[in-house]
Amino acid sequence: MIVGTRGSKLALTQTNYIRQCLFNITKEEVDLNIIKTKGDKITSSQLYNMDSKGLFTKELDKAVLEEDVDFAVHSLKDVPTELDEDLEIVAVPIRESPNEVLISNYNWEDLNKGRTLGTSSLRREAICNYHKKEFELKPIRGNIETRIEKVENGELDATIMAEAGLNRLGLQKHIKFRFPIEYFIPAAGQGALAVITRKDSKEKETIQKLNHYFSYQEVLSEKIILEEIGVGCQWPIGAIAQIKDDQLELNSILLSKDGEILFKAKEKGSIRDAEAMGRKIGKEMINYI
Repeated sequence: MIVGTRGSKLALTQTNYIRQCLFNITKEEVDLNIIKTKGDKITSSQLYNMDSKGLFTKELDKAVLEEDVDFAVHSLKDVPTELDEDLEIVAVPIRESPNEVLISNYNWEDLNKGRTLGTSSLRREAICNYHKKEFELKPIRGNIETRIEKVENGELDATIMAEAGLNRLGLQKHIKFRFPIEYFIPAAGQGALAVITRKDSKEKETIQKLNHYFSYQEVLSEKIILEEIGVGCQWPIGAIAQIKDDQLELNSILLSKDGEILFKAKEKGSIRDAEAMGRKIGKEMINYI
């Protein structure tokens, strides 16, 4: 088997984790094909100021479609809601933490008006505005280590990141504060990986063994919201599903860029009804866009 991946340290770490999991199943090595995506080549723009659909996935998916590789590994939150009709997410391994974390030399409560926050996320910007932080916002791109360095060398006072990436890279020592889910609702699919193959792939049955049913149902309900309303980075949207006491609880929020809550919803029900719950929230949310 051959896997396609981006070349960043995080992407390689995530892909090598999947390779090891498959080796444990098949006892066969999975070869690596590193592919540069459009998102890797753009380093200066805010993500929401460009066409972000498939920014970090399109070239990898093309390699899967053309059978240059057997499968690709993505951060699930980067996967567009509409995949090519010949592709599918075959497995979502057990999800890492979906939480957001603060990287800063300051405590969150000490980061007040005029402090510089590096972010290229409209959702993070809106939530900071909701919490009345009044930061001076600066675009920030690059890999995790680069963003941490910009804070540590004083170029920025703070940035906010997904905890999952720091956990996977063993960089937890840089976390100043872990935001509770309800205080800083994450992006749909945050913390999860998506393993994508062709629908007719001969390797599909083997790769499906990597799927973690609970994690899959959680992110399915979150991403269906975005599919239903047909938007991605253009609106500040947070969505998080968590399984508690054998039930799935789905929370979602839509804000204006200035931090006003335009719509907020919670659904709770059977884990097998994840898709229906996401669709219900999506159909309601679209009325506020």
